Amino acid sequence: MEQRISLVTLGVTDLARARSFYEARGWRGARQPDEQICVFQAGGMVFGLWTGLGGHGAPGIELAHNVRSPEEVAATLFHAEQAGGTIVRPAARAEWGGTSGAFLDPDGYVWEVAHNPGWTLGDDGTVTI
Repeated sequence: MEQRISLVTLGVTDLARARSFYEARGWRGARQPDEQICVFQAGGMVFGLWTGLGGHGAPGIELAHNVRSPEEVAATLFHAEQAGGTIVRPAARAEWGGTSGAFLDPDGYVWEVAHNPGWTLGDDGTVTI
């Protein structure tokens, strides 16, 4: 697993309110594919707001590590488990068209591992939506 975070997602109760708050603070270019999530480009990473976050067991925040291929999702999850993590969602095709899985670190923080064919992952690990 490369040393980087691709996406930080906050669990929110009211997406419209949360999005309006960040836009009032100067955030621009939100992409909102549905009524549950919106994402902002934040430098070389992505910042998300998601009403469905609690369903993954996260305490209001989820970190994500994007990878370059669907196969790399399963491999990264395997290595996390070997290092002492707990797989909470095995690698599988996601409803949004990519491949995703998740593990808990030893303190219970959720890391999603994902390949999103609609996002560009640069050689240096930067993510562009």
